[in-house]
Amino acid sequence: MKNSITDLSPSKAAMVVGIAFITSVFIVTLVDDFLLANFVVPGDTAALASDIEANGRLFGFAVVGYLLVLALDSIIGLALYVVLKPASKNLALLTSVLRLLYACTLVIGLFALAFQIIDVYGYASIKLFGYLFFALHIFVLGYSVLKSGYIPKTLGILLMFASFTYIVFFVDLHLPKTLEVIIMLTMAIAELSLSIWLMVKRNRLPENKF
Repeated sequence: MKNSITDLSPSKAAMVVGIAFITSVFIVTLVDDFLLANFVVPGDTAALASDIEANGRLFGFAVVGYLLVLALDSIIGLALYVVLKPASKNLALLTSVLRLLYACTLVIGLFALAFQIIDVYGYASIKLFGYLFFALHIFVLGYSVLKSGYIPKTLGILLMFASFTYIVFFVDLHLPKTLEVIIMLTMAIAELSLSIWLMVKRNRLPENKF
């Protein structure tokens, strides 16, 4: 009896990747633009505590929303392992582990922020560390897609290129606003393109041989 995501067939795992990613985009947009954005502002722990006390319910919804997104990220990581396993078990495992490390890092940071163990500066530092795992994940994912032989190489190249755009989170390049928007769109389009392709072409994926 199938009792976990890694027991799914590649075609079903591909559908899981697509649905989970698209769902996470909607949730993270809601959280970042309408909920959590109200709290992620420069300040110390005391200021954060004041904000939480004044908007406790709103902050609670934001935390739950982000936890849902991170849970979906974990599901995506496991499902990608199944999708990529027929091509290379080692690359598939590395791709999955890096995404899980990203999700775990942000969960730790989010709980530390929620319980006021750290201030927003501390949360930003932990989130940046998480983005390092995510950028590596996207690069390895792109390389895995490129080498798979059954997923378009253009998607692999796009993902690998997108992984380098994450440098904007680590280095203040003072880029024009228009270029920043293009970079953010590149990040989103890379994963979205793969997700849509997997959903549409899921029945063409090879079965696991391991």
